[in-house]
Amino acid sequence: MVRHAHVTFRAQDTHVRVFVRLIVVFVAVVAALTALAPSPFVIAHRGASAYAPEHTRDAYALALSQGADYVEQDLGLTRDRVLVCLHDLSLERTTNVEEVFPDRATVERVGDKDVRRWYVDDFTLEEVRRLDAGSWFDAAFKGAKVMTFQDAIDLVKGRAGIFPELKGPERLRAKGLSLEDAVVSALERNGLTDATINGRPAVWLQSFEEQSLRTLARRLPRIPRTFLIGTPDAAQRWLTPAGLREMRAFVTGIGPARPILEARPAMVAEAHAAGLTVVPWTFRARRGAAAEAATATTDMRRFTETYGVDGLFTDNPDLFPRPRR
Repeated sequence: MVRHAHVTFRAQDTHVRVFVRLIVVFVAVVAALTALAPSPFVIAHRGASAYAPEHTRDAYALALSQGADYVEQDLGLTRDRVLVCLHDLSLERTTNVEEVFPDRATVERVGDKDVRRWYVDDFTLEEVRRLDAGSWFDAAFKGAKVMTFQDAIDLVKGRAGIFPELKGPERLRAKGLSLEDAVVSALERNGLTDATINGRPAVWLQSFEEQSLRTLARRLPRIPRTFLIGTPDAAQRWLTPAGLREMRAFVTGIGPARPILEARPAMVAEAHAAGLTVVPWTFRARRGAAAEAATATTDMRRFTETYGVDGLFTDNPDLFPRPRR
């Protein structure tokens, strides 16, 4: 009787050991798969633009030091067909162009008012280089210059990815210029059409314009392309099962404005099911505003960990919550 109990106990002990070993193996496999799973990436929106004037060397360099996975460039063309990094189609908001070239504005009728705009495609690169692109943000940045796309590539390449947006391609197309041709040439010249950085594509293109993205899909099929969605009308047109399927023909992902995605978080799963990435914009906190910074981090964590977005745009790369491992 005692011997039988001893044998039974040894058998039970063996089963327990096997069970424990299986648990250990399972935990190890899950940990390995988690480590291999792609982490959400952070895109420095116009550089670290909460802390330095957007699209300047200071903003890009700070974004790199804050750990941005990608640095965004908004791209326009000068009159002599040089790509420059500028969010607006015109120069007056972020430079002193009105002071330097007071008589070079284009006057447009907006509602019942005449508005003066200094479009960047009306100026040569040499003229743009004369402008102060820093003082509007803070006197400490007086003398900062508008960056060319090549300047940005030289600064960022090998340290992070780039995330260029083609700005106003339809305006340039009407003037007989091709923003797409200029971007393709720049990426080919710099060996960036099939490059990677830290296991991800080194370049990720974006635009609000369907035609531009279709052109890029033909010319640069290996580079990811994001369709930016910023209005309710665009969301109604594209962010449906049929719209997502149609987009697959010319983009690899969507970039919805934050409110659009927040109103319907299920959109992330729907896009993923269609084979598309999701990268919303924009998360920001004013420099020195502690409460806003805490809120921005909380919001970014909700979008990455709860909603499951693939990456996001922020003016504050330093506030991005890295995944908990």
